[in-house]
Amino acid sequence: MVNITSTLSTLITANHILHYHDVLDGMGHVSVRNPNNNATFFIALQLGPAVVSGVKDIGEYYIEDGSPLSGTVGGYAERYIHSGIMKRYPDVNSVVHSHAEDILPFTVLPSLQLQPVYHMAGFLGSNVPTFDIEDVYKENDARDMLVNTPSRGAALASTFGQNETQPTSPFHTLVLQRGHGFVTAGESVEIAVDYAMYAASNARVQTKALMLAGLTGAGAGDGDGGEVQYLSQQERRDCTNMNKWVAFKPWKQWVREVERSGVYENELGTPPGA
Repeated sequence: MVNITSTLSTLITANHILHYHDVLDGMGHVSVRNPNNNATFFIALQLGPAVVSGVKDIGEYYIEDGSPLSGTVGGYAERYIHSGIMKRYPDVNSVVHSHAEDILPFTVLPSLQLQPVYHMAGFLGSNVPTFDIEDVYKENDARDMLVNTPSRGAALASTFGQNETQPTSPFHTLVLQRGHGFVTAGESVEIAVDYAMYAASNARVQTKALMLAGLTGAGAGDGDGGEVQYLSQQERRDCTNMNKWVAFKPWKQWVREVERSGVYENELGTPPGA
């Protein structure tokens, strides 16, 4: 049996890290599968990530349909993002949903793909799919862009595709949401946070590269981003493997940053191994 206090401490700190680095705003969220019960997951209640500080701030929900366990009251309307992905992919243990402004422009420019421009973003793969919630709305649904039902969560989860060599895992690590943000999924909280952090970082670098390409007349503006040199397909594959085994290196630094910032409180203490 895994110590749940350690799991929740890690989840609390993940909220703080992603807020500190502007990956989560006041509405974003991160979750973790219950290591002692594959049928449930933990996620903060209806709180901004910066103020999540203890057990009282965290709810537990069923992966099957996103419904709360007895004792959990309230919570994020979009918890179905997390339940949908974990239900479809048993290997996924953590999900991050973000509205990061660095990535938002790529969600509304169909002709411009978010692509890895440096080695820390190889996990983005050969292409990053976009989920358009308009495709799953019914005629009289409110168009509020929220993934707030089990069926919408399942539709979003299906956008991740299936890893043919490991069917219990998604094919993609990250999915964009048109006019909304992005979702990333990982085998652990640390890996999901790593993906979210470096996806946002890659978006900043790619945007600057495209702007410079335009200034130098390199042909920016076509669907491939002009003369910007993205990672090759082999580089993307090899860097993906590298990304996984180095994920715990920046994690320890990020933990120290939020602990010493004076902004956040984690009543459960420093996550194990950090």
